Order: sequence, then structure tokens, then C-alpha cells
Amino acid sequence: MKKIKNYFDPPKILVLGFATIILIGAFLLTLPIATVNGKGLSFLNALFTSTSATCVTGLVVVDTGTTFTKFGQLVILSLIQVGGLGFMTFGTLFAFLLGKRISLKERILLQESLNNLSIEGIVRLVKRIFIFTAVIEIIGSLLLSFRFAFDMPIGKAIYYGIFHAISNFNNAGFDLMGEFRSLTPYVEDPLVTLTVCTLIILGGIGFIVMNEIFEYRLTKRLSIHTKVVLVTSFILVLSGTILILLFEYGNNKTLQPLSVSGKILSSLFQSITPRTAGSNTLNIPDLTQPTIFLIIVLMFIGASPGSTGGGIKTTTFATLLGAVWSQIKGKEDVVFFKNRIVFETVFKALTVTISGLFLVIIITMFLTITEKGKDFLMILFEATSAFGTVGLSMGLTPELSPIGRILIILTMFAGRVGPLTLAFAIAMKRKPDPFRYPKGRIMIG
Repeated sequence: MKKIKNYFDPPKILVLGFATIILIGAFLLTLPIATVNGKGLSFLNALFTSTSATCVTGLVVVDTGTTFTKFGQLVILSLIQVGGLGFMTFGTLFAFLLGKRISLKERILLQESLNNLSIEGIVRLVKRIFIFTAVIEIIGSLLLSFRFAFDMPIGKAIYYGIFHAISNFNNAGFDLMGEFRSLTPYVEDPLVTLTVCTLIILGGIGFIVMNEIFEYRLTKRLSIHTKVVLVTSFILVLSGTILILLFEYGNNKTLQPLSVSGKILSSLFQSITPRTAGSNTLNIPDLTQPTIFLIIVLMFIGASPGSTGGGIKTTTFATLLGAVWSQIKGKEDVVFFKNRIVFETVFKALTVTISGLFLVIIITMFLTITEKGKDFLMILFEATSAFGTVGLSMGLTPELSPIGRILIILTMFAGRVGPLTLAFAIAMKRKPDPFRYPKGRIMIG
């Protein structure tokens, strides 16, 4: 009995839950009704697409707009919504509707799923999540539908507006524009660009941060977590925009032909979308190598904890930078906003970063073997995009070998559930050491 109880601890339940949803989605996409040709996808392609949607990545081996029927597209959209908010969040919604009481175990699972610091107020947060999601996605749908209505029939415009609002708020990056174009036709359109940017940012900062901002009018305070997320996100977006503008300004395949406002808008968009969204208004293979490498770094950092995005997270990145700065200044403590960060958090940030880096390196190494003749930067870009659940690609995804597709599937899954959660789910139950060893010193640097 004890072994069974240990087997179904929160990390294992989260991993198994996401895996189950992916398999159900893959089965539905193999049905003849899911594709335009009436044959359904092969199981491997269906598994890849289902994993990409559930893990809110956006990497695609077939074009979403031209391959799938409305049924197939709605399956993908449902997987995006469930994957973005988390299956435990949806389970709680059904419990609300059935009038069921949320047990302590379910609250602990929600805490793990949302990456919250405590279970206090977790049920109230879940209710807020659905309200925030509904309001943001409805507003986004209306704005995008209004703009798309100038280019297509009103019914199609509304459908496209809803699909792209949900996809981008959940940081998925799936689109219906056809021919892998993403949002490139709207590169200089301020309404589409700024609406999608806002959806990506709101989905990427995390529901905990969103909730604190909503309650600020009453509490007049923000937690250190929210402050770190907002400041780090702002710095990353601003610096990314400036660097992309500088790197691409003279590139006649990207920014050079655009107006001044178009250059700024597209640079802003390409700085925000690596935060695990995956949509793009510039053709990724046409970008210069410095921009490609910058996007790889931004994809690896990703979004913020408790959000719809992936990556090592903004707070992890900020904590590591804080630790480095403290060491340079000869101080023991990492301090943000006059608050000392506990060593446990610093060690966890280091573990998450090294685990993510190790995964990207290993997958990149294997892909250089399976995808012979492909450019190394293209392969590294693909592996990082999969880990960060971003969905941007330099064109490698549709050309991946069967083994390459399996490797990317595993990487997307690990990136969504988190390397640590996956490791905890696989490992035996952790036990504290019964004693401590004497201190030892080694030379560093």
C-alpha cells in the first residue's frame, strides 16, 4: 500500500497526466475525419503534433491550416488550451461544476502544477485563472477577428481570431495562415502585432503574477517573485528588441525593406515571441546569425513560473545572475529588492539550468547524427526551441527523420513538465541524508 502511495506522488501524476492527454490527442489526429485528405495522420506525425500542442510548443511537421479539417484543428486547439492551463486546472474546473470539494491531495497537485509556493488560496487562484483566461482570450479574439475581417469572410475571420488568440495566449504558436507563413503577412500591422505581443506577454508572466497585479488596487503590494518576473521580463524584451533592430537593420531579407515603425514592431515581436510563443512576423531562416543566436538564448530562458510557457524561466535566470553578481562583489547572499534569496532557491536555479543545458546539448548531439548534412546552428535552434516549448524553427521540423522526430517529442515533453519534475517522477522517493559529511574545499576558476 505504501509503495502504491509513493508511486502516485505529484511529479508522477503530472507526468502521467500529460502523457495520457498526448496519447488521446494523437489517437484523434490519426482518425480520417481529422485531415483534409481523409486518411488521418500517421501515428508518429500525430504523436508529434499532439505533443507539440499539449506542450504548447508549436513545432509542426505538417501545416496546420492546410492539412487538418475543422475537427483536427479543434482537437489541436483543445490540446493547446488544456496543455497551457494544465490538466489539473481543468480537473478542478470540472470538480467545481459538479459541486465536488477539492481535497488536500488535489490542492497539493495544483500547487505542483502551477508551481506555486504554497497551497494557501490555490483554489481561489484556479478560479481566477479561468476568469483571466476567458477575458483575455475573448478580447484578443475580438481584436484579431476585426483585423482579419478586412482580408477574409467574416465567419473565417472570427474563427481565425479565436484560434490565434488561444494559441498565442497559451504561448503555443500554432497558426492557420498556411504554407508555414505564421504571421509574416502582418509584419507591419500594429493591431495584429501588438495584440499578439500582449497575448504572449500575459500568458508568459504567469497567473500568480497576473493575480497579484489584479489585486494590487486592494493590497498595494507586490511580492518579490512578481517584482523579479516583471523587471526581468522587461529587461529581456527591451534588450532583445534593441539588439534585433541593430543586427537586422541592414538585412534586405528582413528589416531593411520595412518602414521605421515596421522595423520597430517586427523587432519587438521577434524579441517577445522567443519567450516560448512560436509565432513570427519575420522569416526565421533569413535572420542573421547574431539574431539567431540571440533568439536561442531567449528561448532557453523562456517564460516565467506558473505560466503557459517553458524554458528555465525568468526567475531562474535572474537568480543565477544575482548569484554571480554576489560572488563578484564578495557577498554571501543573493539579494533582490532588499530580500535575501535562500540558498535552496539558488541551488534549485542552478540545477534547473544545468539540467536544461545538459538536455539541449544531448539532443543536439544526437540530432547531428540523425539529421546528417544539416547546419549545426539549425539543429541547435531546433533543440532549444523544443526544450523551451517555443515552436520557432529554421525549417528543420518538416524534414526531421523518424528518430529525429522522436527526439524532439521527448524534448518538448521534458520542456513542458520541467526537467526537475520529470527527474523526480522517474527517480525513487527522495530521502534526506541521515548525517552530514565534513566540509571539503576544491579550487574553482
